[in-house]
Amino acid sequence: MPDFRLLSDTMFASPQISSADLALAAERGVTLVINNRPDGEAPDEPQGPEIEAAANAAGMRYLAIPIGHSGFSEPQVEAMQQALAANTGKTLAYCRSGTRSTFLWALAQARAGANPIEIAAAANAAGYDVSPIQPALDMFASQARD
Repeated sequence: MPDFRLLSDTMFASPQISSADLALAAERGVTLVINNRPDGEAPDEPQGPEIEAAANAAGMRYLAIPIGHSGFSEPQVEAMQQALAANTGKTLAYCRSGTRSTFLWALAQARAGANPIEIAAAANAAGYDVSPIQPALDMFASQARD
């Protein structure tokens, strides 16, 4: 059973998914799957092309925004923000544990002007702690207000 965690009405974060998990994602209204794992990070787990093919076969779009050991960059945050803004259904983002996906979602929300306290509360309710990126959330939110 997949571990899709609800971050908002339109956003799920998840640990690594399989092709079989995409049927449930489609049932839950997911129209966009975002892969935040670099291919090859765990060679024994499904790689991007396999998930992309399964997502497309299930009628969903697929986007890769890999987050490696070097961390997050503003172009990745912007790509996530744009992808979420353009999607008309629900989004499922995944990585090894769901943490990078949650962090990227949180940063994109702050960059779009969402309240960092509300972002942190939503992440916490889903079982994710965004306190390690709190300064970046505050910075993006502040820039969005200016």
